Amino acid sequence: MHQFPKDIGWIEVICGSMFSGKTEELIRRVKRAVYGKQKVQVFKPRLDTRYDETQVVSHSQLKLTSNPIERAEEIFYHLEADTQVVGIDEVQFFGPEVVQVCEALANKGLRVICAGLDQDYQGRPFEPMPQLMAVSEYVTKELAICVVCGNPANRSQRILSSGERVMVGAAGAYEPRCRKCHVPDPTEGTPPQTLKLFD
Repeated sequence: MHQFPKDIGWIEVICGSMFSGKTEELIRRVKRAVYGKQKVQVFKPRLDTRYDETQVVSHSQLKLTSNPIERAEEIFYHLEADTQVVGIDEVQFFGPEVVQVCEALANKGLRVICAGLDQDYQGRPFEPMPQLMAVSEYVTKELAICVVCGNPANRSQRILSSGERVMVGAAGAYEPRCRKCHVPDPTEGTPPQTLKLFD
């Protein structure tokens, strides 16, 4: 891990596809902060009830107590005066305002650890992750393993039909795919275009 700054706050972003270990890494960092006797609070979107109503749970069933919230601004209402570290899981579900919230927390001197998808199921950048990565001090890109060919996977293949960009799901709804094996849904807008550089 990097040498952390002293006497200032900062933002860490953990990103990647489904099943790449983002939440596991968030939990690992939070637990290390707890072992270091730092006061930590963790938040997650209320709509994410896949494994538990209130806990952050990884696909491998690691768990962490959290505060479910509707909007990113609610973090300020729940924030305790002695909190030093704030963890936010599934940060992509909070919308663009989460960037200002994370910046405000870091500007107050807190360490902010965010985990979320950097691409949607079409392989397009998943706002607000690009903006959050741009203002963060540290970015970690996690990779899964493609279920088709075994290559490193950075995309989430939706295997259930849905017209919504946001569809909370886990195994049975998504699977990790590499660039070659990912198949965007042609009925859901325009996927990222690949330039043909060589004949």
